[in-house]
Amino acid sequence: MANKPGKRRFGNIRKLPSGRFQIRYPGPDGETRAGETTYPTKRAAERALALIEAKLTTGDWNDPRRSKAKLGEYADRWIAERAHLRPRTVEIYRGLLRRHVAPHLGNVPLAKIDTALVREWRATLLASGVGKSEVAKAYRFLRAVLMTAVDDQIIPRNPCRIRGAGEEKPEERPVLPVSKVFELADLMPARLRALVLLATFASLRWGEVAALRRMDIDLAAATVSVRQQHVELDTGELLVCPPKSRAGLRTVAIPQGIIPALRHHLDTFTGPEPDALVFTGARGGILRRSNFRRASKWDECVWKIGYPGLHFHDLRHTGNTLAAASGASLRDLMERMGHDSVRAALIYQHRTAEADRRIADAMNDVIERHGSHRSSDRSPPELMAR
Repeated sequence: MANKPGKRRFGNIRKLPSGRFQIRYPGPDGETRAGETTYPTKRAAERALALIEAKLTTGDWNDPRRSKAKLGEYADRWIAERAHLRPRTVEIYRGLLRRHVAPHLGNVPLAKIDTALVREWRATLLASGVGKSEVAKAYRFLRAVLMTAVDDQIIPRNPCRIRGAGEEKPEERPVLPVSKVFELADLMPARLRALVLLATFASLRWGEVAALRRMDIDLAAATVSVRQQHVELDTGELLVCPPKSRAGLRTVAIPQGIIPALRHHLDTFTGPEPDALVFTGARGGILRRSNFRRASKWDECVWKIGYPGLHFHDLRHTGNTLAAASGASLRDLMERMGHDSVRAALIYQHRTAEADRRIADAMNDVIERHGSHRSSDRSPPELMAR
Protein backbone atom coordinates (compact mmCIF):
# COMPACT_ATOMS: atom_id res chain seq x y z
CA MET A 1 0.00 0.00 0.00
CA ALA A 2 1.36 3.41 -0.90
CA ASN A 3 2.49 5.77 1.86
CA LYS A 4 0.12 8.55 2.91
CA PRO A 5 0.73 11.92 1.21
CA GLY A 6 3.15 14.14 3.07
CA LYS A 7 4.70 11.33 5.08
CA ARG A 8 7.76 10.88 2.82
CA ARG A 9 10.07 13.70 1.72
CA PHE A 10 11.64 11.84 -1.23
CA GLY A 11 10.07 9.11 -3.37
CA ASN A 12 7.51 6.57 -2.28
CA ILE A 13 7.22 2.91 -1.37
CA ARG A 14 4.46 0.50 -2.11
CA LYS A 15 3.87 -3.08 -1.09
CA LEU A 16 3.34 -5.48 -3.97
CA PRO A 17 0.92 -8.46 -3.94
CA SER A 18 3.95 -10.70 -3.56
CA GLY A 19 4.74 -9.07 -0.23
CA ARG A 20 7.91 -7.37 -1.47
CA PHE A 21 8.37 -3.59 -1.58
CA GLN A 22 8.92 -1.40 -4.64
CA ILE A 23 10.36 2.12 -4.66
CA ARG A 24 9.66 5.03 -7.01
CA TYR A 25 11.51 8.34 -7.08
CA PRO A 26 11.94 11.46 -9.28
CA GLY A 27 15.11 11.65 -11.36
CA PRO A 28 17.05 14.89 -11.93
CA ASP A 29 14.92 15.49 -15.02
CA GLY A 30 11.72 15.31 -12.94
CA GLU A 31 10.63 12.02 -14.49
CA THR A 32 9.52 9.35 -12.01
CA ARG A 33 11.53 6.15 -12.06
CA ALA A 34 10.88 2.75 -10.50
CA GLY A 35 13.62 0.95 -8.61
CA GLU A 36 15.66 -1.64 -10.46
CA THR A 37 14.72 -4.32 -7.93
CA THR A 38 12.25 -4.98 -5.11
CA TYR A 39 13.04 -5.33 -1.42
CA PRO A 40 11.97 -7.92 1.19
CA THR A 41 11.16 -5.31 3.87
CA LYS A 42 9.97 -1.74 4.00
CA ARG A 43 13.06 -0.80 5.95
CA ALA A 44 15.31 -2.11 3.16
CA ALA A 45 13.30 -0.09 0.63
CA GLU A 46 13.70 3.03 2.76
CA ARG A 47 17.48 2.54 2.89
CA ALA A 48 17.56 2.17 -0.91
CA LEU A 49 15.62 5.42 -1.34
CA ALA A 50 17.92 7.23 1.09
CA LEU A 51 20.97 6.04 -0.88
CA ILE A 52 19.49 7.19 -4.19
CA GLU A 53 18.63 10.58 -2.67
CA ALA A 54 22.20 10.97 -1.41
CA LYS A 55 23.63 10.13 -4.84
CA LEU A 56 21.33 12.65 -6.50
CA THR A 57 22.49 15.28 -4.01
CA THR A 58 26.20 14.60 -4.57
CA GLY A 59 25.89 14.14 -8.34
CA ASP A 60 26.92 10.46 -8.20
CA TRP A 61 23.56 9.11 -9.40
CA ASN A 62 23.48 7.22 -12.69
CA ASP A 63 20.40 6.52 -14.77
CA PRO A 64 19.87 2.73 -14.53
CA ARG A 65 17.78 2.67 -17.71
CA ARG A 66 20.46 4.34 -19.85
CA SER A 67 23.18 2.10 -18.42
CA LYS A 68 21.50 -0.82 -20.20
CA ALA A 69 22.49 0.68 -23.55
CA LYS A 70 24.95 -1.46 -25.52
CA LEU A 71 28.48 -0.13 -25.89
CA GLY A 72 28.52 -0.52 -29.68
CA GLU A 73 25.39 1.58 -30.16
CA TYR A 74 26.58 4.21 -27.69
CA ALA A 75 30.04 4.46 -29.29
CA ASP A 76 28.50 4.82 -32.74
CA ARG A 77 26.35 7.72 -31.49
CA TRP A 78 29.40 9.15 -29.71
CA ILE A 79 31.22 9.48 -33.03
CA ALA A 80 28.20 10.83 -34.91
CA GLU A 81 27.51 13.51 -32.30
CA ARG A 82 31.00 15.04 -32.50
CA ALA A 83 30.55 17.52 -35.30
CA HIS A 84 34.02 18.99 -34.76
CA LEU A 85 35.82 15.79 -35.79
CA ARG A 86 37.65 15.89 -39.10
CA PRO A 87 36.63 13.33 -41.76
CA ARG A 88 39.87 11.38 -41.39
CA THR A 89 39.47 11.24 -37.60
CA VAL A 90 35.90 9.96 -38.00
CA GLU A 91 37.21 7.29 -40.36
CA ILE A 92 39.89 6.26 -37.85
CA TYR A 93 37.42 6.06 -34.95
CA ARG A 94 34.90 4.04 -36.93
CA GLY A 95 37.68 1.70 -38.00
CA LEU A 96 38.78 1.15 -34.39
CA LEU A 97 35.18 0.53 -33.35
CA ARG A 98 34.54 -1.89 -36.21
CA ARG A 99 37.78 -3.86 -35.98
CA HIS A 100 38.67 -3.93 -32.31
CA VAL A 101 35.89 -2.75 -30.01
CA ALA A 102 32.54 -3.90 -31.40
CA PRO A 103 33.50 -7.56 -32.02
CA HIS A 104 34.39 -8.03 -28.34
CA LEU A 105 32.41 -5.44 -26.37
CA GLY A 106 29.78 -4.12 -28.76
CA ASN A 107 26.87 -6.06 -27.23
CA VAL A 108 27.85 -5.49 -23.61
CA PRO A 109 25.64 -3.05 -21.64
CA LEU A 110 27.56 -0.02 -20.43
CA ALA A 111 26.82 -0.86 -16.81
CA LYS A 112 28.43 -4.30 -17.21
CA ILE A 113 31.80 -3.01 -18.44
CA ASP A 114 34.30 -3.03 -15.60
CA THR A 115 38.08 -2.79 -15.40
CA ALA A 116 38.51 -6.58 -15.41
CA LEU A 117 36.56 -6.85 -18.67
CA VAL A 118 38.57 -4.03 -20.25
CA ARG A 119 41.80 -5.73 -19.17
CA GLU A 120 40.61 -9.02 -20.70
CA TRP A 121 39.63 -7.25 -23.94
CA ARG A 122 43.03 -5.59 -24.25
CA ALA A 123 44.86 -8.84 -23.57
CA THR A 124 42.76 -10.60 -26.21
CA LEU A 125 43.69 -8.02 -28.84
CA LEU A 126 47.40 -8.31 -28.06
CA ALA A 127 47.27 -12.11 -28.04
CA SER A 128 45.56 -12.13 -31.45
CA GLY A 129 48.47 -10.25 -33.00
CA VAL A 130 47.11 -6.70 -33.07
CA GLY A 131 50.06 -4.30 -32.82
CA LYS A 132 50.73 -2.52 -29.53
CA SER A 133 50.31 0.88 -31.16
CA GLU A 134 46.92 -0.10 -32.64
CA VAL A 135 45.78 -1.53 -29.29
CA ALA A 136 46.78 1.71 -27.57
CA LYS A 137 44.71 3.69 -30.07
CA ALA A 138 41.69 1.42 -29.51
CA TYR A 139 42.09 1.74 -25.74
CA ARG A 140 42.23 5.55 -25.91
CA PHE A 141 39.11 5.56 -28.09
CA LEU A 142 37.24 3.31 -25.65
CA ARG A 143 38.40 5.43 -22.72
CA ALA A 144 37.12 8.62 -24.39
CA VAL A 145 33.73 7.04 -25.14
CA LEU A 146 33.31 5.78 -21.57
CA MET A 147 34.43 9.11 -20.11
CA THR A 148 31.48 10.68 -21.91
CA ALA A 149 29.26 7.97 -20.42
CA VAL A 150 30.50 9.10 -16.99
CA ASP A 151 29.75 12.73 -17.85
CA ASP A 152 26.29 11.68 -19.04
CA GLN A 153 25.74 9.99 -15.64
CA ILE A 154 25.23 6.62 -17.27
CA ILE A 155 28.05 4.89 -15.39
CA PRO A 156 29.64 5.94 -12.07
CA ARG A 157 33.27 5.92 -13.20
CA ASN A 158 35.43 5.09 -16.19
CA PRO A 159 36.51 1.42 -16.12
CA CYS A 160 39.51 2.15 -18.38
CA ARG A 161 41.99 2.32 -15.52
CA ILE A 162 44.90 0.25 -16.83
CA ARG A 163 48.10 2.18 -16.29
CA GLY A 164 50.05 2.77 -19.50
CA ALA A 165 47.50 1.02 -21.73
CA GLY A 166 46.91 4.12 -23.85
CA GLU A 167 50.57 5.00 -24.28
CA GLU A 168 52.34 4.44 -27.58
CA LYS A 169 56.05 3.90 -27.87
CA PRO A 170 56.72 4.18 -31.59
CA GLU A 171 60.04 3.08 -32.93
CA GLU A 172 62.67 5.75 -33.31
CA ARG A 173 62.51 7.13 -36.82
CA PRO A 174 65.67 7.95 -38.78
CA VAL A 175 67.00 11.47 -39.23
CA LEU A 176 68.70 12.00 -42.58
CA PRO A 177 72.00 13.85 -42.79
CA VAL A 178 71.59 16.96 -44.95
CA SER A 179 73.77 15.43 -47.66
CA LYS A 180 71.40 12.43 -47.84
CA VAL A 181 68.38 14.72 -48.21
CA PHE A 182 69.95 16.23 -51.32
CA GLU A 183 71.04 12.81 -52.55
CA LEU A 184 67.46 11.58 -52.25
CA ALA A 185 66.13 14.72 -53.96
CA ASP A 186 68.57 14.19 -56.85
CA LEU A 187 67.19 10.68 -57.38
CA MET A 188 63.65 11.99 -57.77
CA PRO A 189 62.06 12.78 -61.14
CA ALA A 190 62.60 16.47 -61.89
CA ARG A 191 59.05 17.52 -61.01
CA LEU A 192 59.33 15.94 -57.55
CA ARG A 193 62.81 17.08 -56.56
CA ALA A 194 61.78 20.38 -54.97
CA LEU A 195 58.98 18.59 -53.12
CA VAL A 196 61.49 16.52 -51.15
CA LEU A 197 63.57 19.59 -50.30
CA LEU A 198 60.59 21.69 -49.25
CA ALA A 199 58.95 18.95 -47.19
CA THR A 200 62.21 18.48 -45.30
CA PHE A 201 63.46 22.00 -44.71
CA ALA A 202 60.03 23.55 -44.07
CA SER A 203 58.86 20.62 -41.87
CA LEU A 204 55.72 20.00 -43.93
CA ARG A 205 53.34 17.07 -43.70
CA TRP A 206 52.42 15.19 -46.87
CA GLY A 207 48.92 16.66 -47.02
CA GLU A 208 50.31 20.16 -46.54
CA VAL A 209 52.97 20.02 -49.24
CA ALA A 210 50.59 18.33 -51.71
CA ALA A 211 48.02 21.13 -51.25
CA LEU A 212 50.40 24.06 -51.78
CA ARG A 213 49.43 26.68 -54.37
CA ARG A 214 51.71 29.08 -56.20
CA MET A 215 50.46 31.97 -54.04
CA ASP A 216 51.58 30.09 -50.92
CA ILE A 217 55.27 30.39 -51.82
CA ASP A 218 56.99 33.77 -51.53
CA LEU A 219 60.50 33.40 -52.93
CA ALA A 220 61.42 37.04 -52.20
CA ALA A 221 60.54 36.66 -48.52
CA ALA A 222 61.72 33.02 -48.53
CA THR A 223 58.54 31.74 -46.87
CA VAL A 224 55.85 29.15 -47.47
CA SER A 225 52.34 29.59 -46.05
CA VAL A 226 50.33 26.54 -45.00
CA ARG A 227 46.64 27.32 -45.52
CA GLN A 228 45.11 23.91 -46.28
CA GLN A 229 45.87 20.22 -46.64
CA HIS A 230 44.77 17.26 -48.76
CA VAL A 231 43.21 14.40 -46.82
CA GLU A 232 42.88 11.01 -48.51
CA LEU A 233 40.24 8.69 -47.03
CA ASP A 234 40.40 4.91 -47.19
CA THR A 235 37.57 5.06 -49.73
CA GLY A 236 39.86 6.94 -52.12
CA GLU A 237 37.98 10.22 -51.66
CA LEU A 238 40.30 13.23 -51.50
CA LEU A 239 39.25 16.20 -49.38
CA VAL A 240 40.68 19.71 -49.26
CA CYS A 241 40.58 20.75 -45.62
CA PRO A 242 42.10 23.28 -43.24
CA PRO A 243 45.27 22.09 -41.47
CA LYS A 244 44.94 19.60 -38.63
CA SER A 245 44.65 22.32 -36.02
CA ARG A 246 44.68 26.07 -35.60
CA ALA A 247 48.41 25.82 -35.00
CA GLY A 248 48.73 24.23 -38.45
CA LEU A 249 47.85 27.53 -40.13
CA ARG A 250 51.31 29.04 -40.32
CA THR A 251 53.97 30.75 -42.41
CA VAL A 252 57.35 29.03 -42.37
CA ALA A 253 60.69 30.53 -43.32
CA ILE A 254 62.63 28.60 -46.00
CA PRO A 255 66.43 28.22 -46.04
CA GLN A 256 68.02 30.26 -48.83
CA GLY A 257 69.87 27.14 -49.95
CA ILE A 258 66.76 25.62 -51.55
CA ILE A 259 65.34 28.79 -53.13
CA PRO A 260 67.00 28.13 -56.53
CA ALA A 261 65.41 24.67 -56.70
CA LEU A 262 62.00 26.11 -55.81
CA ARG A 263 62.33 28.92 -58.35
CA HIS A 264 63.22 26.46 -61.10
CA HIS A 265 60.31 24.22 -60.15
CA LEU A 266 57.80 27.08 -60.20
CA ASP A 267 59.10 28.28 -63.55
CA THR A 268 59.10 24.82 -65.11
CA PHE A 269 56.35 22.71 -63.56
CA THR A 270 53.79 25.03 -61.93
CA GLY A 271 51.03 26.86 -63.74
CA PRO A 272 51.12 30.68 -63.80
CA GLU A 273 47.82 31.13 -61.97
CA PRO A 274 48.07 32.13 -58.28
CA ASP A 275 45.96 29.13 -57.26
CA ALA A 276 47.85 26.61 -59.42
CA LEU A 277 49.01 23.56 -57.50
CA VAL A 278 52.77 23.70 -56.93
CA PHE A 279 53.24 19.93 -57.15
CA THR A 280 51.17 17.82 -59.52
CA GLY A 281 51.20 14.45 -61.21
CA ALA A 282 52.86 13.91 -64.59
CA ARG A 283 49.65 14.97 -66.37
CA GLY A 284 48.99 17.98 -64.17
CA GLY A 285 46.46 16.32 -61.87
CA ILE A 286 46.37 16.28 -58.09
CA LEU A 287 49.35 14.46 -56.65
CA ARG A 288 48.26 11.61 -54.41
CA ARG A 289 50.49 9.75 -52.01
CA SER A 290 50.20 6.49 -53.96
CA ASN A 291 51.01 8.24 -57.27
CA PHE A 292 54.00 9.91 -55.68
CA ARG A 293 55.43 6.60 -54.45
CA ARG A 294 55.08 5.05 -57.89
CA ALA A 295 56.37 8.02 -59.86
CA SER A 296 59.33 8.60 -57.54
CA LYS A 297 60.21 4.91 -57.17
CA TRP A 298 60.45 5.79 -53.49
CA ASP A 299 61.39 2.35 -52.16
CA GLU A 300 64.18 2.03 -54.69
CA CYS A 301 65.51 5.53 -54.00
CA VAL A 302 65.61 5.24 -50.23
CA TRP A 303 67.40 1.91 -50.60
CA LYS A 304 70.00 3.59 -52.84
CA ILE A 305 70.80 6.25 -50.23
CA GLY A 306 71.16 3.62 -47.52
CA TYR A 307 67.87 4.20 -45.68
CA PRO A 308 65.55 1.32 -46.66
CA GLY A 309 62.13 1.64 -45.08
CA LEU A 310 62.32 5.43 -44.88
CA HIS A 311 58.86 7.01 -44.69
CA PHE A 312 57.93 10.26 -46.36
CA HIS A 313 57.03 11.63 -42.91
CA ASP A 314 60.67 11.05 -41.91
CA LEU A 315 61.54 14.06 -44.07
CA ARG A 316 59.45 16.26 -41.75
CA HIS A 317 61.03 14.51 -38.78
CA THR A 318 64.46 15.37 -40.20
CA GLY A 319 63.46 19.01 -40.66
CA ASN A 320 62.05 19.18 -37.14
CA THR A 321 65.28 17.77 -35.74
CA LEU A 322 67.37 20.30 -37.65
CA ALA A 323 65.12 23.10 -36.40
CA ALA A 324 65.45 21.92 -32.80
CA ALA A 325 69.24 21.79 -33.16
CA SER A 326 69.25 25.49 -34.10
CA GLY A 327 68.66 26.45 -30.47
CA ALA A 328 65.18 27.88 -31.07
CA SER A 329 62.76 28.16 -28.16
CA LEU A 330 60.06 25.56 -27.57
CA ARG A 331 57.34 28.03 -28.56
CA ASP A 332 59.04 28.91 -31.84
CA LEU A 333 59.56 25.23 -32.67
CA MET A 334 55.93 24.39 -31.93
CA GLU A 335 54.75 27.19 -34.21
CA ARG A 336 57.12 26.26 -37.03
CA MET A 337 56.07 22.61 -36.91
CA GLY A 338 52.35 23.41 -36.62
CA HIS A 339 51.99 21.41 -33.42
CA ASP A 340 49.22 21.76 -30.86
CA SER A 341 50.12 21.81 -27.21
CA VAL A 342 48.33 21.14 -23.95
CA ARG A 343 49.44 24.64 -23.04
CA ALA A 344 47.01 26.76 -25.01
CA ALA A 345 49.25 29.81 -24.85
CA LEU A 346 51.72 28.11 -27.17
CA ILE A 347 49.02 27.71 -29.82
CA TYR A 348 47.60 31.20 -29.87
CA GLN A 349 50.60 33.37 -29.24
CA HIS A 350 51.63 35.46 -32.21
CA ARG A 351 54.42 33.86 -34.20
CA THR A 352 57.78 35.60 -33.94
CA ALA A 353 59.02 36.04 -37.49
CA GLU A 354 62.57 36.92 -36.41
CA ALA A 355 62.96 33.71 -34.41
CA ASP A 356 61.58 31.65 -37.32
CA ARG A 357 64.06 33.31 -39.68
CA ARG A 358 66.89 32.33 -37.30
CA ILE A 359 65.74 28.71 -37.60
CA ALA A 360 65.84 28.87 -41.40
CA ASP A 361 69.24 30.63 -41.38
CA ALA A 362 70.65 27.98 -39.06
CA MET A 363 69.44 25.29 -41.47
CA ASN A 364 71.02 27.17 -44.35
CA ASP A 365 74.37 27.28 -42.55
CA VAL A 366 74.25 23.48 -42.25
CA ILE A 367 73.42 23.16 -45.95
CA GLU A 368 76.30 25.41 -46.95
CA ARG A 369 78.78 23.62 -44.70
CA HIS A 370 77.95 20.38 -46.49
CA GLY A 371 78.34 22.03 -49.88
CA SER A 372 75.04 20.42 -50.86
CA HIS A 373 73.45 23.68 -51.91
CA ARG A 374 75.37 23.59 -55.18
CA SER A 375 73.32 20.63 -56.39
CA SER A 376 70.07 22.53 -55.82
CA ASP A 377 70.74 24.82 -58.82
CA ARG A 378 71.20 22.15 -61.44
CA SER A 379 70.87 23.31 -65.04
CA PRO A 380 67.41 23.05 -66.65
CA PRO A 381 68.52 20.69 -69.44
CA GLU A 382 69.81 18.19 -66.93
CA LEU A 383 66.66 18.47 -64.92
CA MET A 384 64.41 18.04 -67.93
CA ALA A 385 66.32 14.94 -68.95
CA ARG A 386 64.99 13.07 -65.94
